[in-house]
Amino acid sequence: MKIHFKITRVLLHRVQIDLERPHPFTAERVGFISCKVAAFQPNGILILAQALHSVEDDDYLRNSHVGAMMGPSAIRKALQVAYREPLAMFHVHMHNHYGEPWFSRTDLSEASNFVPDFWHVRPDLPHGAIVLSCDSMAGLCWLPGLQKPVRISEVSVVGAPMQFIRGNV
Repeated sequence: MKIHFKITRVLLHRVQIDLERPHPFTAERVGFISCKVAAFQPNGILILAQALHSVEDDDYLRNSHVGAMMGPSAIRKALQVAYREPLAMFHVHMHNHYGEPWFSRTDLSEASNFVPDFWHVRPDLPHGAIVLSCDSMAGLCWLPGLQKPVRISEVSVVGAPMQFIRGNV
């Protein structure tokens, strides 16, 4: 299955700026990107990034074992966004390096725990996780009815300059 994630350069820049803001006690920030979803080709999905939903300062928990730990209120707020409108939700965070990023073992474990929760409010939509680097991104998508996530196969950043990122598929 081909999964294409599309985001505007303006929104991507907004996400990067938000994730780079300092926090009083976490080493990094996280957020959520709400998305519209469309089917394309005979066996593909187009995910269109719509808006950033920042995790508020008070919604992080102190945890010295990870860069950032969201509290239950952060996830509840993202669930409420998806409940109000038919939106897919993608958790987003950043690894501060150049080149293709990928999720750490902790990233994968935690995402596997909370991303499927979005099916409680939008069971018909895919949800997922995105990791950014300074010049690239990668992602995973949990599809309804499948237990394991699927790697996002292509990312398009729309705007000047246009950018295409293809995953290892």
